[in-house]
Amino acid sequence: MLAEERALREVRHDLAAAGLTAGICVRDLRTGRELALDADRQLPLASVVKVPLAAAVLLRAEAPGAPFALSDTLTVTDEDRTPGPSGLSRFRHPAEIAVEDLLYLALGLSDNTATDLLFRLLPPAAVTAELRRRGHVDVTVRHPIQALHDSLLTRLGADQEHLALALAARAATGEGGSLVPQLDVSHANSGSARGLVGLLADTWSSTGPWAERLRALMGTNLLRHRLAPDLESDAARWSSKTGTFLTLRHEAGVLEHDDGQRFAIAVLSESRVAATVQPAAEAALGAAARRLHDVLRDAD
Repeated sequence: MLAEERALREVRHDLAAAGLTAGICVRDLRTGRELALDADRQLPLASVVKVPLAAAVLLRAEAPGAPFALSDTLTVTDEDRTPGPSGLSRFRHPAEIAVEDLLYLALGLSDNTATDLLFRLLPPAAVTAELRRRGHVDVTVRHPIQALHDSLLTRLGADQEHLALALAARAATGEGGSLVPQLDVSHANSGSARGLVGLLADTWSSTGPWAERLRALMGTNLLRHRLAPDLESDAARWSSKTGTFLTLRHEAGVLEHDDGQRFAIAVLSESRVAATVQPAAEAALGAAARRLHDVLRDAD
């Protein structure tokens, strides 16, 4: 217990030194034991919302009388595009794509347009309803990704990005509130580190086709700069989803060791530094996840 308390204290100190506050939960999926730092704190989810969305779409698709099938196709036009750096968001021509392939693009490439097409099939309220049916009460989905781009802060030019970040950092009103609706947990897609770990535990323990497919999709994630460098090895596979928006830097996933141990890990963080590129923050988050994982693994 002393080792766990010391690790949590040192992690909190190191995160603060990097300009961060964070909610972290690390759970041994075999024993249920946890190490947690502010794990019930609600934060806006940014692109991590694509995990509960995918879970809900897969669950709904395999339910009796489902309104859509994974093989159904949608046509993407210019009017359908949500801003983003990858996937359909960067296409220049109309495209026809299957629902299952939209799930891959949303989770593997964090494609915002693919995500919002999925939200068209299953609106945010329906996603939340699916989560509640599975017993997940600490993750709430309220809006598509497009809503993140409807903020005054995101409309500032590239040369004013530092101003947007500074305003976002100063907009917090306490208890999860913010003058920026997309950063206010009562308006944004929101969740806690423990809530996300619960969803991951459900996904990795279920034998249903939805869970098998979601596990495989999370293993395709190509954005691996945040926690993967500290967690992954030739003997440990990391399947996850990142999320980044203004002051938010998140990642949630499962680390599977070759010896059979599995750990669900969720890190949700906010930065008070008005900068887009923060290698010290990324390194601190990876080191924090690794430290708590190692303490929990060594305790077994």
